[in-house]
Amino acid sequence: MNQTVDLPRTQLPDAAGMQARAAAIARAGGLQEALEHGLLSQRVSVSLSEALVLGLLRQGVSKYLAIFGHGSTDLGEVLRVYTEAGVTRVFNFRNEVEMAHAGTALAWIHGETCVVVTSIGPGALQAMAGSLAAASNGVGLYHVYGDETTHGEGYNMQQVPRPVQHVYGQMTALMGDSYVLHTPEALRDALRRGTRRVHHPVKPGPFYLLLPLNTQPQRIEQLNLVALPERLRVARQAVADHEAIEEAAVLLRKYDRIVVKAGGGARAHAAAVRRLVEATGAVAVLSPGSTGVLPDAHPQNMHVGGSKGSISGNHAMEHAELLVVIGSRAVCQSDCSGTGYPRARAVININGDLDDVAHYNRTLGLHGDIGAVLEQLLSALVVVRDTSLGRQDWLDECAAAKRAWKDFLASRQNLGGLRDEVWNGIVLTQPEAIKIVADFARDIDAVKLFDAGDVQANGFQTVEDDTPFQTYTESGASYMGFATCAVVASGLAARPRYAVAFTGDGSFMMNPQALISAVEHGASGMIVIFDNRRMAAISSLQHAQYGVDFRTSDGVAVDYVAMARAVRGVNAVWGGHTARSLQQALREAHAHQGLSVVHVPVYAGSDERGGLGAYGSWNVGNWCEQVQRRYRSMDI
Repeated sequence: MNQTVDLPRTQLPDAAGMQARAAAIARAGGLQEALEHGLLSQRVSVSLSEALVLGLLRQGVSKYLAIFGHGSTDLGEVLRVYTEAGVTRVFNFRNEVEMAHAGTALAWIHGETCVVVTSIGPGALQAMAGSLAAASNGVGLYHVYGDETTHGEGYNMQQVPRPVQHVYGQMTALMGDSYVLHTPEALRDALRRGTRRVHHPVKPGPFYLLLPLNTQPQRIEQLNLVALPERLRVARQAVADHEAIEEAAVLLRKYDRIVVKAGGGARAHAAAVRRLVEATGAVAVLSPGSTGVLPDAHPQNMHVGGSKGSISGNHAMEHAELLVVIGSRAVCQSDCSGTGYPRARAVININGDLDDVAHYNRTLGLHGDIGAVLEQLLSALVVVRDTSLGRQDWLDECAAAKRAWKDFLASRQNLGGLRDEVWNGIVLTQPEAIKIVADFARDIDAVKLFDAGDVQANGFQTVEDDTPFQTYTESGASYMGFATCAVVASGLAARPRYAVAFTGDGSFMMNPQALISAVEHGASGMIVIFDNRRMAAISSLQHAQYGVDFRTSDGVAVDYVAMARAVRGVNAVWGGHTARSLQQALREAHAHQGLSVVHVPVYAGSDERGGLGAYGSWNVGNWCEQVQRRYRSMDI
């Protein structure tokens, strides 16, 4: 006859000791302070779960975004004790993808390293899928997942059912840097590798820690807290080869048609980029994620370039003789699948990543900290500069292209709407509606968050930023639902910023549970749903390539105002069909203390005035043969 085993309620043999350690850290104001004042012993015997929390505190990490499950109960108990003592903070979520996006936004927008915690199985897979946004955009944070036990006693529920050791660790290692804590005492090595990835000075990213169910409560005897790795700190690196700097200066004197492609890595060095552009008579072309590196109205700012680009940005790319790349990784849509600079004869690439600095042929690679290298180059230009650096003909030509782009934008943003079959009447186009919301966000000094799809593309073509980090567009992975979830981060941050999420109806429905999390965690912001009842980005691509769209829409109407109002604490507003009604809705939404949702119907159809167009090449669909033929003919 089977008998039920009476398991004890607590698996922590040293609960009192853990509470005392948490209290000491709280009283001292931090782990390091507790050690320095003798409130906490340098050597402690603790479980792996507690050791991990202490190790992350050593790196200044104290915020956890969590969905606990049977694969993380032990870690959850440690976090309960440390959170009740005021040492850590834990925010619970309802969906792992949503949680991964919120963690990415907390690190990316607010600069706070955090930890995403899930159980074993589907939760870990969902969190890992969501982490693609962090990996693609170079955002550092920790992902901690439960994992199968190490004794091999048989399949663990929710492990991958294969007779292969620690498959989740293998999968996360493909996504980025990963470590399975099979041996608790390996924590020191794991955290050293972790901070190397999470706090990497050039290309940070997510670091995945896999915690087997049975190693979490295992004790580490006499753990030396001082030996646990602190947060990575490295000195800035300049170019030691001064001849290379001089060679770059000579190239900048030689060519008259110079384009500076400012990628995401240029955002932190906007002032130096501007000085270089002005000193050399170059024009700047931006990536979707680097708007604001030069003020929008700056005469040498040609706006975005690439497959969706702009008239002016793509003109500069098409006709430049010298390409100066600053902090760009040459994503396909950003450099037209390698065909964006057909007349370029030489490249100067300023980048901290060796793979990116060597992307093009005919490249003089200036590998190092972007800010330090720019200062070196600017100093060299002062020495060799002469009056021939005006390049006025090139600047006049590009200025004419920019005027054409601005005139085109104005014509598309002031239509007064188009008749839409689905809405059975005249509604605003996306360029019109996005312009209205972007202007409102600028006026209230809100950070703009753009989701994937047509909203994203029309968005980075529309925004008129004057400084970096006014806009975050998740163009790295183009992950539907990111912007909605990113608003939640304003409720987690120590210094919150009011955020406006620009999202399509399809993207919003990927993670609508973010409404609940936003209220739960006190987020302050606005989600604007641009509803065209279809995947407009793909519909337009299908029309452009094959003349007809297919299975990118449905006939199901959704009342997003009613849906949002069903969540107590959310203020939901109908945006209406006109510019005036949308502006009134935005004012009403912003007046609410908390989260607001604005539902805006927008046009979708074959009228080209409904969008902002495409201006470059892209290796997609039936364009591939032509684009690849052009790529093979490129010199760089």
